[in-house]
Amino acid sequence: MNFAENITTFLFTLHLPFDLPKDVEVLDVHRSAEVQNACASFYQKFYSDSNHRHLLMGINPGRFGGGITGIPFTDPIRLEKDCGITNGFQKKQELSSVFMYEMINAYGGAELFYKRFYITAVSPLGFVKNGRNLNYYDDKILAKKIAPFVVSCMEQQLRFGISSDCCFCIGEGENLKFLTALNKKHQWFDKIVPLPHPRFVMQYRLRHKHDYINQYTKALTSLQ
Repeated sequence: MNFAENITTFLFTLHLPFDLPKDVEVLDVHRSAEVQNACASFYQKFYSDSNHRHLLMGINPGRFGGGITGIPFTDPIRLEKDCGITNGFQKKQELSSVFMYEMINAYGGAELFYKRFYITAVSPLGFVKNGRNLNYYDDKILAKKIAPFVVSCMEQQLRFGISSDCCFCIGEGENLKFLTALNKKHQWFDKIVPLPHPRFVMQYRLRHKHDYINQYTKALTSLQ
């Protein structure tokens, strides 16, 4: 199978192998035919090859980006405008997606970016608690249970053709701490480079957005 086929097979067969804490629900949109069609179109367009790519790892999908389209940091607007994939999803934007695609365009555009990089998340499945996005590390029970699932997902994705010299962690706090601890145990990557989370930038550092975009592009182009 090529890279695209590996990704879609992985996404469409994801299953959370443990019971969730009270009031926590899983955000698993890949069961939807509409989402599967969008993912198939996206990954076939950008990943129908056997290239090796470097990994960018977010936290877990949110309700308005990957939680709608099934594609990390890609809301319905960016999916259509920047990726050229028409879709019937409600055209609502996600702040993290806005930042990521400004960065992707600064890097050289979606085609060049996705030729070299693969975005996923420490947990490829998202979570919701009381109708709000939940980061896996913000619930103590969930954080304790999720490690074997994260390890299984990582090891499946590494077989797609992921470069092991460097991984980029999207999130400089708890996500970095969790991923670093697992990497120390399993030795997946030679180094992990932290990057600020787009949501943090858009919510608290919007005035300095272009500085953060430059930080991303400088880190990514350093691999060339």
